Amino acid sequence: MMPRRLLPVALALAATLAGCSSWNPLVAVGIMKETAHPPTPLGAITATVVPKAVWTAQAGAASGFGFRPDVEGGRIYVASTEGPVTVIEEETGKVHQRTDTKKKLSSGVEVGGNRVIVGTLKGEVIAYDPDGKEAWTTSVGGEVISPASVSRNVAVVRTADGRIFGLSAVDGKRRWVFQRPMPALLLRSESGVKAMGGDVIAGYPNGKMIALDIEDGSLTWEVTVAQPRGATELERIADVAGLPIVDGNNVCAAAFQGKVACFEIASRNQLWSRDLSTALALAADTRNVYVVDDTGAVHALDKTSGASVWKNDKLLYRKLTAPLVVAGLVVVGDGLGVIHVLSPDDGAIVGRLATDGSAILAIVPASGGAAIQTAKGAVALVRF
Repeated sequence: MMPRRLLPVALALAATLAGCSSWNPLVAVGIMKETAHPPTPLGAITATVVPKAVWTAQAGAASGFGFRPDVEGGRIYVASTEGPVTVIEEETGKVHQRTDTKKKLSSGVEVGGNRVIVGTLKGEVIAYDPDGKEAWTTSVGGEVISPASVSRNVAVVRTADGRIFGLSAVDGKRRWVFQRPMPALLLRSESGVKAMGGDVIAGYPNGKMIALDIEDGSLTWEVTVAQPRGATELERIADVAGLPIVDGNNVCAAAFQGKVACFEIASRNQLWSRDLSTALALAADTRNVYVVDDTGAVHALDKTSGASVWKNDKLLYRKLTAPLVVAGLVVVGDGLGVIHVLSPDDGAIVGRLATDGSAILAIVPASGGAAIQTAKGAVALVRF
């Protein structure tokens, strides 16, 4: 076994794509051995949906980071490693504006509070006004590898060591910081935060999901998604790495090496849980919660009971993105640049679109379809 003192260092080197593709971050740093599983070859499908890239633009390569675009006000905002933040017209694909931050960026874009916000590995949070002029820069003293989230003029930022900061969206001044003792080992993943109204919801290590008051950062509630289990520290990693989803009066989250669970927000009572491991965000529609597990299998779970509705294992080991529900369909991208469209009824693959051959980093809702960003820097608006 690797000496204890080296384990946190090794995990800190894990690529940040754990937050946006189905892979095992422990394998990525050589702590665990990978079974010889090449990406599953694509089989023939009966295509009833024809995804089409309405336009494609270039925004700069991602170089191993899990960038995610943001769509606001008819424009798509995209960051890249070398510093540019590109603003693209949603309908036409025309580049509206490109701002060179002159920084090495490590997180995707958040647009809110009249600010365009990005983060760096050196712990800087940088905000621009809509014209691309720098409004403020604030240091949070830790790597920023997930997008900020803005509500009530508070920009909430999370660092790789688990601290959560509330910054004024107006001038970047620190309003509060939330931190707590952390376990010896953490997943290095794109664990972000979700600011909604007066609440900040975040997944945490040891299988926890928490909510903070956005005004002062105080802990308002905490639930256990999964209990760590196993004899070693590696086996006991149970971080809630993907963003939780809020669905009406309920909230659902998933833990790596743990469970998927849904809770009633008001009472914090657990509605159901299922043994499934993932480091990715969940998705939901009116009937199901959708999960991509660590092998790349896509699951549909009944929202009310957690019972399995279907499982698609045709895309194993293809390093899938988190799922997205769009136009009544379930959409995932893979590490070889292919977008897959699944039927929400039975999980059958009903459409497919190849892009530039590099990993799909993220798929987000956009006008009548979805916006995608690839590792090579392609941005496309896809409609179904």
